[in-house]
Amino acid sequence: MTIRIGINPISWSNDDLPSLGGEIPLSTALSEGRTIGYEGFELGNKFPKDPKALRDLMAGYGLAVVSGWYSGRVAAREARDEIIAVDKHLRLLAENDCKVMVYGEVAHAIQGEPVPLYKRPRFHSADEWKRYGERITEFARHTLKHGVRLAYHHHMGAYVESPDDIAQLMANTGDEVGLLFDSGHTYFGGGHPLTVLNQHIDRICHVHCKDVRPDLIRLARNRQWTFLESVLNGVFTVPGDGVIDFAAIVARLKEHGYEGWLVVEAEQDPSVAPSYEYADKGYRTLRGLLDRASLGEAA
Repeated sequence: MTIRIGINPISWSNDDLPSLGGEIPLSTALSEGRTIGYEGFELGNKFPKDPKALRDLMAGYGLAVVSGWYSGRVAAREARDEIIAVDKHLRLLAENDCKVMVYGEVAHAIQGEPVPLYKRPRFHSADEWKRYGERITEFARHTLKHGVRLAYHHHMGAYVESPDDIAQLMANTGDEVGLLFDSGHTYFGGGHPLTVLNQHIDRICHVHCKDVRPDLIRLARNRQWTFLESVLNGVFTVPGDGVIDFAAIVARLKEHGYEGWLVVEAEQDPSVAPSYEYADKGYRTLRGLLDRASLGEAA
């Protein structure tokens, strides 16, 4: 598998903020995404939950199922309980040839709550990190038995947000646990995207490509916005519309031999950032960088 470009339907409609693009049908997202050139989509709430129905739907558009977010609660319960809870979602992904599952830790997370970001949950001791890492590793070992690697999504408002959190997670988990590298959450979480990429590149199994608007990130911190307020005010955007150096990110991934998906995923209000226009900008940015990197290799 080479590097492929996919997209998350959040460019058209937002699961966490249903008022953003809630009226846009899934068929619009799929047809527009395919027209732009995307090879696959991550899942959202509007997709079928039955494996065959999902497979048939995506085949009709000539699109692959890239992966799907799973709201995990390993920070609050045993791995064996999470293994039971994930069964239906895991089968949905495995039966649609997904190689990774996006794992988001939502236990005690505030990403959807009316709470300032600085009040996010934290692990306070080495023992807490160790216990959490053991549970996540056990859970990831189970998903891997089904051919699906856990791609842990560091996320604003959750236990694993900052570069130090990511380092602790990687140090306390086994290789069964892959890392989802998200450029936008890395920046918002206080890290330099290329630095974090280099630190953990051997564990990265999935990539979310979102750009940022630093002036709005500063406002989000200074004004104590919630995560959703930050999204509504436009902290995120698509590659090529912010300040992150995606040329360096793509070049490093290519150099390392990364094989997997680059997923454009930028929470925005489609009434402010028109879905097709911004999805097209994100695709053209990544496509151009991949083509340029390939030409460089050939030369």
